[in-house]
Amino acid sequence: MWKYPWGYKEGFAINAGLFTTGILLQLSIGRFSTDFLSFPVNFISGLLFIFLLTGLHILSRKNRQIRWFSGMEATITSVSSFLILVIVMGLIRQHSGVSTEAGLLNVIGFTQMLSAWSFVLLFVYLEMVLGLVILRRLQHFSWKKDIPFILNHLGLFIALFAGVLGGADMQRLQMIVGKELPEWRATNDKNEVVELPLALELNQFSIDEYPPKLMIIDSETGKTLPTNQPASVLIEKSPVKVELLGWTLKVTKMLESSAPVIATDSVRYVPYFSDGGAAAVFVEACNKKTKETAKGWVSCGSYVFPYNALTLNKKTSVVMPDREPKKYASDVNVYSKNGKNFRSVIEVNKPLKVDGWKIYQTGYDERRGKWSEVTKLELVKDPWLWLVYTGIIMMMCGAVCLFVFAKKKSEIRN
Repeated sequence: MWKYPWGYKEGFAINAGLFTTGILLQLSIGRFSTDFLSFPVNFISGLLFIFLLTGLHILSRKNRQIRWFSGMEATITSVSSFLILVIVMGLIRQHSGVSTEAGLLNVIGFTQMLSAWSFVLLFVYLEMVLGLVILRRLQHFSWKKDIPFILNHLGLFIALFAGVLGGADMQRLQMIVGKELPEWRATNDKNEVVELPLALELNQFSIDEYPPKLMIIDSETGKTLPTNQPASVLIEKSPVKVELLGWTLKVTKMLESSAPVIATDSVRYVPYFSDGGAAAVFVEACNKKTKETAKGWVSCGSYVFPYNALTLNKKTSVVMPDREPKKYASDVNVYSKNGKNFRSVIEVNKPLKVDGWKIYQTGYDERRGKWSEVTKLELVKDPWLWLVYTGIIMMMCGAVCLFVFAKKKSEIRN
């Protein structure tokens, strides 16, 4: 080992050494902070790294040890080692901010992989190897042979380079927007208030809900039955007859929006279309075995009205859980400093794009539900994202070129 020419053993040994060094740094000085890498520090660091690569490439012409880092063994071992860490990152739950959890994985930085010294060192080493490989191939570049190679390797280099260096410039902010009052302030993950060059105002918040469900609970504990895997039935129309845990439930009336009218010894529901109107159904229940019967109204309630359950016997009751949102959206007014004032709708997984920001719908006032007077939004701005996409597109083009060139070679041989 360590007798030139080096092979895969030496390659994996170098990666293992960098990984071990990273663990020791993590244990001694803590996580690697990327806060200082915001613009222009990341841009200057990137230029210095490229100059360093160019210098190493020039030296590699006379130094075979440096030239080895632009070879196949160094490439395969560095990519493999880095991919192992990426897979580990995908298998372990990652935390944002400063994690205070105990445990070995947190101590060695695996719960915040992007700021772990082992990840940083292997990333820098991979980028160095990729850079040297690209420069070596460019030295003897051939349009017919090397286009797929350059596109794939340079694309990977650019995507990783921009993704990591641009991480500190990415802004991810949370904003709560209400009605009749434009909001231009948001908070970051440190709970710091950030003033934005744009403002948002809520016109209307809306929710499309799934049909109401009926479930049976233990009247004493309030737990749904069966405990391990609660059973439920959807009620999409009335009248309808359904089976649930040995009970036949006949729904004879169904109100999408209603209010309770409370008498001395009973509760009935009537249509009610103002804020707080809740779904309600009239149920006639019969137990198949014991022939016990019960009937009455069941409602999920709202922030205005309480829920209402139907008692089946001393042990069980029929309830309607809160209705689940199918999708929700916010109708907002947008005001920006550059004069862009317009109205738009922000839906889940359909962000609004304005002035380099992507605005995502993330939540609402769950206590008020579909009558929420506020909407919760996430604003994301990543000025390096276009460069990451450029690298990905280059890799896709490289894969296509690789297929086309291979097909041409096959046709020539035949």
